[in-house]
Amino acid sequence: MAELMFGRDEECRLIKQYLNSNHSEFVAVYGRRRVGKTFLLRQTLGDDICFYFTGMDNVTMTEQLQNFSITLRRYYPAAKASENWLEAFDQLRDYVESSKQEQKVIFIDELPWLDTLRSGFIPAFEHFWNSWASARSDIKLFVCGSATSWMLDNIINNHGGLYNRTTHQMYLEPFSLGKCKEYFDAYHFGYSQKEVADFYMIFGGIPYYMSLMNREQSVVQNVDRLIFSPRGELCQEKDILFRSLFRHSEDYVAIIDALSEKKKGLTRAGILDATGLTNNTLFGKRLLELEKCEFMRKYTDYSNRQRNVLYQLTDPLCHFWNSVVSKNQQQDSAFWSHIQNTPMFNTWSGLAFEMLCLNHVPQIKQALGISGIQSSVYSWRSPKDASQKVQIDLLIDRADRCVNLCEMKYSRTEYELTSKDNDLIQRRIDTFQRYAEPRKSIRMTMLTSFGVKRNSNSYIVQNEVTLADLFK
Repeated sequence: MAELMFGRDEECRLIKQYLNSNHSEFVAVYGRRRVGKTFLLRQTLGDDICFYFTGMDNVTMTEQLQNFSITLRRYYPAAKASENWLEAFDQLRDYVESSKQEQKVIFIDELPWLDTLRSGFIPAFEHFWNSWASARSDIKLFVCGSATSWMLDNIINNHGGLYNRTTHQMYLEPFSLGKCKEYFDAYHFGYSQKEVADFYMIFGGIPYYMSLMNREQSVVQNVDRLIFSPRGELCQEKDILFRSLFRHSEDYVAIIDALSEKKKGLTRAGILDATGLTNNTLFGKRLLELEKCEFMRKYTDYSNRQRNVLYQLTDPLCHFWNSVVSKNQQQDSAFWSHIQNTPMFNTWSGLAFEMLCLNHVPQIKQALGISGIQSSVYSWRSPKDASQKVQIDLLIDRADRCVNLCEMKYSRTEYELTSKDNDLIQRRIDTFQRYAEPRKSIRMTMLTSFGVKRNSNSYIVQNEVTLADLFK
């Protein structure tokens, strides 16, 4: 099995199930760039593909149509150049009807790129499916795209001609920590859980980035080679990532850069102040798109669950880029190696570990033994007039009348609570109880790399979750 197919057994099973159904299928696969959508479909569909076409980034409608005609002629020499998408899909229909394959598998990749300004692509695509393909029993249409918001708005949640037309939708998630470890183990990297976590805190669970890792090098060496080397394969990744996902990508980058300056997040008004963008419907759409693409999270306050909405950066790569890569003013090709154990590393790692935890809430609940208990995740900030300014990034509000107040700490050994830590935690608990009035039992919960060292201050902790728990 090719390496990027690793960890996608359930998705492969479902795709094969769709191929073997006795009716036409329209399957939309979406997920962020580099997560392995194209590879999954090409490898699973294999020789069953009757027609494969991929859109081109940042070109005109004319160029897209030329690309389509060139591709179609490889399958169907009688095809002629098309002047519009209606003609293009009509010729595709002629070819598919002439095909001798029992199941006509059509795979259109990077679908959002085809929808250029005033191209008429969506109406023509709707007509192709609604007037012909859906009426047959042998068409298996697979589409995918990295622009998650476009896929959701125009295909999956379409309110026009494609309303409720997809027969299946598949969101391809990044790998969890556990799957990352299984991958590195399967290919004999010899990485410890700590090293896999270090990888995740930089790259997230993106399979493509994993495929670029050299098992002869440590995680630190790989990061220097891929990102900080002048010819590193990922040395321009942040710019490429946003340009490929969004039109007017500079607006999205401005929002991400503003959020990266505020560890605890910003309100909508705060983002507007920081970016200088205009407060209009388009700005709201930008926020929604970044949230859908999982670059940031929108979270609510425990005390006031409708107001005080905050937006917080949750994408590991963006955090690493803004906290570390952008600081490499001297273009040091071994920058990551050189700043280990420095204040910059410590600042980055603390927030990166928090992001890792926030991306593994189901594993946290499992470690706490509360997977079967109804619960909700919140944050909490003390009111402006509070004597103590407190923010708690992770609260788990449980139906059994308990609240897990979570403190997340990254360390290279057991975390040793000091008397200062103890006083700070107690103030957090007291302030939360005073102003939030939870009327529930407070369970002080530590999320650490290797657990809490037992000493005279550790009594304050009722529950512990370690890095090892997040791999399950």
